[in-house]
Amino acid sequence: MSDEKQDFLRRWSRLKRESAAAGAVKKAGTETVTATETSVPLPPLDSLTFESDFKAFMHAKIEEGVKRAALKKLFSDPRFNVMDGLDTYIDDYTKSDTIPAEMLARLERARQKLLEQEQDRQEVPAGQDEAPAETAKNDGDPAQDPKAL
Repeated sequence: MSDEKQDFLRRWSRLKRESAAAGAVKKAGTETVTATETSVPLPPLDSLTFESDFKAFMHAKIEEGVKRAALKKLFSDPRFNVMDGLDTYIDDYTKSDTIPAEMLARLERARQKLLEQEQDRQEVPAGQDEAPAETAKNDGDPAQDPKAL
């Protein structure tokens, strides 16, 4: 059992060293993937326009940084910066509209009316405020009351 583990660990260690060495050789040989490694030559990034063909930059062998630079160049075109109007969160909803003066006047009249009604209820003598005995005894459902019909 320990021989199997030792063999496994040795093999794993050897493969890890070999892959690290191969990666170092690859990095030392070429800093970036060039057009010679791809089947299609890459145009310079500065010459790219909206109408350019970006397929060559999306190849698997192209370095990620080059892909990103090409896409950044593509999406910097003003045609991609047009709002479509479907975004519901583009407005500033923190600024509310002011209440019109007419509505404020109506609200003030309603407030005054409610305050007058409240004052009238408080001025009613205590003896007149009591309900009749029949309604006080009726604790049932008003929909089932035969007098309600």
